[in-house]
Amino acid sequence: MRETVVNSGTVPIAVRDFGGSGRPLLLLHGAGGNLAQMTTLARHLWPVHRVVTVDLRGHGRSGDGAWSWDEVLDDLAAVADDLALAAPAVVGVSLGGMVAALWAQRHSECPGAVSLDGNPTPSRPEQLSGIDPEQAMTELAKLRAVFDGVAAMRAEPLDADQVAAALAAQRAMAQRYGAPPEDWVAAFERNLVPCDDGRSRLRPGPELTEQLRTAMESLDLIPVYRATRCPLLLVLATEDLPEQQAFHELYAAYRRAIAERLATLDNPALRVVHLAGASHAMVAERPHELATLITDFLSEEGVSSPRGYRAETCP
Repeated sequence: MRETVVNSGTVPIAVRDFGGSGRPLLLLHGAGGNLAQMTTLARHLWPVHRVVTVDLRGHGRSGDGAWSWDEVLDDLAAVADDLALAAPAVVGVSLGGMVAALWAQRHSECPGAVSLDGNPTPSRPEQLSGIDPEQAMTELAKLRAVFDGVAAMRAEPLDADQVAAALAAQRAMAQRYGAPPEDWVAAFERNLVPCDDGRSRLRPGPELTEQLRTAMESLDLIPVYRATRCPLLLVLATEDLPEQQAFHELYAAYRRAIAERLATLDNPALRVVHLAGASHAMVAERPHELATLITDFLSEEGVSSPRGYRAETCP
């Protein structure tokens, strides 16, 4: 495993190359995360693929830069060129899944892309199905207030006691998912930046966080899925995160609307899997199962077999 920084693009991009002789695969984290969060999944994928995990711009040890989808896709192209990754597959979770889908649309030569619950947070009533419009507006306003509060807290520097408490919380989360606690600690520490006064701040900073929210709220992935010509697998959550349970009806309406819109598509390159019992934290919950899904989908037989749009539920 080798870590390096690719400087050939407009922003330095930090990557971790797990090596291997298999087909190349770029593995992308979610918003507010970094490549260390993808370590367990990378280890499961490594026997079959040459896995390269990436810190997206503004995250981890990559450079800062304005967020635009095209710029981020250019970052990944620079990584692929610099590491001589010929036509890599791209797999991402959450924000990384959105980037993977956009990569698939741009690169018809891609052997396959996988989005692991790569959907923006619901922000508009038309994104919901089977919920009263007035209730939808109320719940969306409450959800936005929650995210505003989280963004405000992340923008404040952390003193030593707050960092220690955050690290303890990361270890507890790792225990909840049965994951190696050192990986969770490493992921949190990777986004910490020391301040001159001895405190630390978290990346991404407030400006990029707001840019990310704006970019995701304006992103409609259905036209992307319709236009994609390389094999594309969407793995969708079916359960709420604990933090989402206060908005259970809202998220259930959002998942229904996504399923209904996907069912209108007629794209032979698209496959959809609803992962029973999995939440948006599926990478932490079920890394081995996801690795099997990804590997089977990206196998020579999987990407070349005749396919049409189909929605499946995996137990």
